[in-house]
Amino acid sequence: MHVTFFVLLGSSMARFVQRHGGEAHAPWVIALAVVLAALYVAGLYVTGPGRAAPAIPQLPPGARVPRPSARRLVWLGAVVVVWAVLVVLAPSFAWVAVPLFYAALRTLPPLAAYVLVAVLTVFVISAQLTLARRFDLDLVVGPAAVATFATAIFMYMQRQAARQRALIDDLVRTRRELAATERREGTLAERQRLSMEIHDSLAQGLSSQRMLLQAAERTWDADPAKARGHVRTAASIAEHNLTEARRFVHDLAPADLAEGGLPEALRALAAREGDERLTVRVHIDDPTGAPLPDLVQSALLRIAQGALANVREHAGATTAALTLTTLDDQVVLDVADDGCGFDPVTLPDAPTGVRGHGIPAIRARVRQLGGTLTIESAPGEGAVLTAAIPLERPSLPLEQPQ
Repeated sequence: MHVTFFVLLGSSMARFVQRHGGEAHAPWVIALAVVLAALYVAGLYVTGPGRAAPAIPQLPPGARVPRPSARRLVWLGAVVVVWAVLVVLAPSFAWVAVPLFYAALRTLPPLAAYVLVAVLTVFVISAQLTLARRFDLDLVVGPAAVATFATAIFMYMQRQAARQRALIDDLVRTRRELAATERREGTLAERQRLSMEIHDSLAQGLSSQRMLLQAAERTWDADPAKARGHVRTAASIAEHNLTEARRFVHDLAPADLAEGGLPEALRALAAREGDERLTVRVHIDDPTGAPLPDLVQSALLRIAQGALANVREHAGATTAALTLTTLDDQVVLDVADDGCGFDPVTLPDAPTGVRGHGIPAIRARVRQLGGTLTIESAPGEGAVLTAAIPLERPSLPLEQPQ
C-alpha cells in the first residue's frame, strides 16, 4: 500500500506537469505534492522506525476500542488536509485517496474511520466531476464502489488476522499446558517407581532387620548362639541395604554419562546389575558414532535401569540383554530377558499390581520425547521391551522427570 501511494502520487504529478505545468499555480501544486510525500514518509516512523501504525485488534463485544496516539492523529490530519488542498488545486490527485483509506482504517476506531473514508470519497467524486465538466453517473458510482470494496477488504483482513492471533495464542497456551502436564505425569510416575523400589528393597530389609533384632533380644539369655545368628543375619541384611541405597544414589545421578556417553553407561549398569543369579549383556550397534542429545541419553539410561529392576524383581531371569541401535532418524533400546514372561495386556497404566510398577515411568519418559514403547512377552517365554526415540524433533522438552 505504501508503494501504491507513491505510484499514484507520482503519476498524478506527472499528469499535472504534462497538462498544466505552465499555469501560475503549478509551483504550489508541486510543492504541496512534495510536502504530502514527506508527511507520508514521516508517518511510517510515527510508531517506530520502519513500522506503520498497528492494526486495530479484534475486540469482544462491548469492549472499548483503544484510542490512537496523539502523534498519529496529528499526522493523519495533516496528510488529509494537505491532500484535500491538493485535490482542490489539481483534481487529478484524487485517486491518491485509496491508500489514505487504509491509513484512516488503521489509525482511527471503526466508526470514525468510516466517516473519514466517506469524506475522502466525496472529495474524489467532486474531483472527478470537475475534470469531466459534466455529470456522469459512473464518476459517482465508481469511487463509491472502490471505497466500499477497499473498506470491506480491509475489515475482512482485520478479522482474519485477529482470528489467527487468537488461534496462535490458544495453540501456544495449549502447548505450554500440555508440556507442564506431561512433566507432572512423568515426575509422579518416577516418584511412584522410586517409592516402589524403596519399598521392595530398603523398607523390607529394614523390617527384616527389626524382626531379627527383636528375636535376638528375646532369645539372648536362653539361647545366645541362636541370638548371635539372628544378629549376623541382620548385619548381612544391613550390608545388602547399604548396597541398595548406594545404587539408588548412583541411579538418581547418572554420572556414568559424563565418563563415556550412553554406551559406557549401559556397560557400567550391566556390570552393577549382573551377579551370580543374573547375567546382563550389552550390545551396541552405532554405525555413525555421532553423540546423542543429552536428554535422550539420560532418558534411555533411566529406562534401562527401570527395565532391569523389573527383570531382577519379577522375571526370575538368568540372562538379560541390553541392545542399543542408532539409526538415521531414531535410537532404539531393547531390553530382553529369559524370565517367566507375562501377558502385556494385563499391564496397568497406573503403578498397581505385582509386575510392572516401573512401566508407567518408562512409558512417560518415552512419550515425553515423542517416542514409542513396545512390550512383547508371553507367559513362560521371557519379555522384550523396546523404546524408540526420534532424533530429529522441532523441539525437545526442557525438563525430564527426576
